[in-house]
Amino acid sequence: MITSATGPRPADFTDVRATNLAVVLRFVREHAPCSRADIAASTGLNKATVSSLVADLIERGLMRETGLTENRVGRPATMLVLDGSPYAAVGIEINVDYLTAIAVDLSGRRLLTWRRTFAGPAVTSGQAVTAVAALARRVLTRMTKEARRVLGLTVAVPGLVDLTGGVRIAPNLGWTDVDLAGDLGRALRGPDFPILVDNDANLGALAEHRFGSFGDTDNLVYVTGEAGTGAGVIMDGRLRRGGQGFSGEFGHIQIDPCGPTCGCGRPGCLEAVAGIARVSTDKPVFPFSPAEIEPRIDEMARLAAAGDRQALNALVGIGTDLGRGLAILVNLLNPQAVVLGGHYVPLASWLIPAAEAEVRRLVIAPDAGGCRIVASGLGYGAAALGGAARVLDSVDSGRLPGRG
Repeated sequence: MITSATGPRPADFTDVRATNLAVVLRFVREHAPCSRADIAASTGLNKATVSSLVADLIERGLMRETGLTENRVGRPATMLVLDGSPYAAVGIEINVDYLTAIAVDLSGRRLLTWRRTFAGPAVTSGQAVTAVAALARRVLTRMTKEARRVLGLTVAVPGLVDLTGGVRIAPNLGWTDVDLAGDLGRALRGPDFPILVDNDANLGALAEHRFGSFGDTDNLVYVTGEAGTGAGVIMDGRLRRGGQGFSGEFGHIQIDPCGPTCGCGRPGCLEAVAGIARVSTDKPVFPFSPAEIEPRIDEMARLAAAGDRQALNALVGIGTDLGRGLAILVNLLNPQAVVLGGHYVPLASWLIPAAEAEVRRLVIAPDAGGCRIVASGLGYGAAALGGAARVLDSVDSGRLPGRG
């Protein structure tokens, strides 16, 4: 049986075959190079079914044969690997001071990475849509020249994004109730691929889960280190968005009731006491100039590396406050890893030890429940890469391109 919005319904042949195609595709993604016999033995599908499914996936350009292997008992086996070279998945991140576009093929190989300056708080949402559409068109033109078909575009936004792709509020961009998915679809004149919109922390978490050093970790939290501070949560191998898509507002956990006022208007939010605005200035004032962030982060890292006592003390204090917030997440969710991204990464050598000490002090489980705090290795493009990963996830779930 298959469950639909209207209740259970009988699964027809098309449903079953689509499910089985996705099962085989995921197995090859995770275990390539592998043989048809390996797939049958591990998935429980019979050999004839596997052979038919593999032939279908090869015809769609999603898989290819890569020769024989003799390192096994019995006859040599023809090995299979992912292909996906005729296709592309695209992610674009909207940040307060830049746009990032990343395209990957279906095997996850990076095809392009572009980063452009963007005066986010100074432009209207309509002007932002125009800028994102212009960047998207450039990506689509490049993919067309390379004879690749784009299977989907996902846009990352630093704000509350509902399950329909509407941005309910993005305070650092000054947006309220923006139909970004719809507006972008109209700007691109109704492309033949889906346009999705998601929170930047959610997509950063997807990127870490698929491409990061904790790709085999089913329980992790990704913490953005951008103008805002959010958290994307992977639990039991799945991204958790909450009832309306608004989960992960980590930056608005109150850490100090007497602390500085956050951009949301409330006192002592983590974003105000341990966010990037706090790292880059002693007394953050909201809204602040995004152009000031990177130079100040670089200068703070330089001073800390040189042993400047004032810089080191400031980073210990900020890391401790960050640890107080992380301890709440660890007590609630018991993740195996918390991954710090964005502007936290250049300062991770000084922030993480202080945060770890505070987490160990405040978490009730022994040894902080086994949680590690680490810096992301994906760079500033994590959310855009996660946008592409969301498209790949939809393919893995059975939304396959047609036969070539």
